[in-house]
Amino acid sequence: MTVADLASAAKDLEAGTVFLADCPARLAIEIIANKWSVVVLFALTGGPKRHSELVTLSGGISRKVLTQTLRRLQSNGLVDRQVYAEAPPRVEYSLTALGQTLQEPIVMLTEWARTNGEAVVDFRESAAARSINLGAGSHGA
Repeated sequence: MTVADLASAAKDLEAGTVFLADCPARLAIEIIANKWSVVVLFALTGGPKRHSELVTLSGGISRKVLTQTLRRLQSNGLVDRQVYAEAPPRVEYSLTALGQTLQEPIVMLTEWARTNGEAVVDFRESAAARSINLGAGSHGA
């Protein structure tokens, strides 16, 4: 999707109608806007994963938060949980057909983050430094 396509799509959406409190689009955004949801969905783009693999791939997520995230994604039809009758029991998580529709947008968002992440960090550090300098200057007045 090009920038022109995005601009055209944005024009078709009227502000205030797409993200009303009772709108399904708003619910969908709230589900995937969670920090860990996108990370877990991205980790699952490579195929089914076990819980321990997802902990490793998600870098920094606790087992408890991962379980909560997987349950939320599963209850919204984005992730499937497959239990295998083995000893010991094996459980794998994978994207559902609906979850797979998020692969392209998540890859695009990931590429944006890779390309622009350093600029965001630089801006935050610069803003923090300005804030400290402004605060220090007001004490001497």
